[in-house]
Amino acid sequence: MPKKQKINILWFTKDLRTRDSESLYHIMQEDLPFLAVYVFDTESLQQKQFGFQKIGKFRAKFLLESVEDLKKNLAEKNIPFLVKFNKTENVFKEISERFEVVKIFCQQEWTKEEVDVQRKIEKVIPAAIWEKSYSQFLLHPLFVFKTLNKIPMLFTTFRQKIEKNLLIRPEFESENLMYDKENIAVESDKISFQSLGFEDFKKDKRSAFPFSGAENEALKRLHFYFSETQNLSCYKETRNGLTGKDYSSKFSAWLSDGSLSAVTIYHEIKRYEKEFGANDSTYWLIFELLWRDFFRYVSLQHKNLIFRKNGINHQQYFAENNEALIQKWIAGETDSDFVNANMLELKNTGWMSNRGRQNAASYFCKTLKQDWRIGAAYFEEMLIDYDVHSNYGNWMYLAGVGNDNRNRIFNPEKQAEFYDPNEEFRQLWLKK
Repeated sequence: MPKKQKINILWFTKDLRTRDSESLYHIMQEDLPFLAVYVFDTESLQQKQFGFQKIGKFRAKFLLESVEDLKKNLAEKNIPFLVKFNKTENVFKEISERFEVVKIFCQQEWTKEEVDVQRKIEKVIPAAIWEKSYSQFLLHPLFVFKTLNKIPMLFTTFRQKIEKNLLIRPEFESENLMYDKENIAVESDKISFQSLGFEDFKKDKRSAFPFSGAENEALKRLHFYFSETQNLSCYKETRNGLTGKDYSSKFSAWLSDGSLSAVTIYHEIKRYEKEFGANDSTYWLIFELLWRDFFRYVSLQHKNLIFRKNGINHQQYFAENNEALIQKWIAGETDSDFVNANMLELKNTGWMSNRGRQNAASYFCKTLKQDWRIGAAYFEEMLIDYDVHSNYGNWMYLAGVGNDNRNRIFNPEKQAEFYDPNEEFRQLWLKK
């Protein structure tokens, strides 16, 4: 038998970018040729929980756009890119039948489903060495765990200790990297939105998130929000808005599939502050990035407790099981017009403001008294910017089983009066 060619694999998951890509940077330093791989996993696409899909049409379309853009960006560097629609372990098995896989470079994960997929790959390629990077964080774990023995329950404690000697790594340089090794001939699957199992749809004109997936789109938005409009300078005052595309940064969807890194945003904020000046708003976007990291560190510490009914603080959570109430919440037919408007926005666009999410989740948990995990599962299906750590962290928090076990209840009527005083948002979604 002829000897198999030795290669490395760059496995893309939730890091769909070339700028500040730690795995790309490190694999380019290796002597072996490598193959970049992305898998639209058939199991994940078909999987359901509490009757909801793991990924709905809005995020699936955004993800497909991000992968298409990544393909172009890798092609500019002459990097071979294999895109498949199959079970992930089957794709890696096929690769291992043709090549001897020496190393696999990828992003570090620790939540159940992601770890399960990695274990399946380990079974089909047991000899491969794994090179995993913590590139989804703003704060590197080495810095965090040097500062803290364990992650505190309260975000304020976490932030105050971390901010004392804040250390953010530089971006990984990739702009001038060019693949100059033997090109590996591979054939990708022809993947369309329909072949993933979805029917095409038009974007709702009312959407506050009319953007497409793609690293290039993310960087365009970053430039627009920072230097082009200087909207960053009033971020703190406008971030709780409800209508229009510019009331907040809207970076979350690109952050969630990794087509934009938190580290890139941080350094762009610092550049912006030098040019246009620092204020409460420029700090507040960093503050929000710290919140995002906090939920990642909570899940890193507590692992699969974030998916349990009693959460990370083992608080007793009593829930009724009323399918009719759940369906009314989903359809935007509750007794609260503010909650309804937010739920209709989500249903029609895959987007909901931060203010809306807090109110809709609080209403589901505290007023309707339903199992918070069902609400979290619905958000998982629907949200373009779904992120396992932030989604389950926030739902636990609002259900009272997470990082703050105070009985926190949002009053949607008072919230509507304050954040939608002219009823502009409610009229946008509720008018017949």
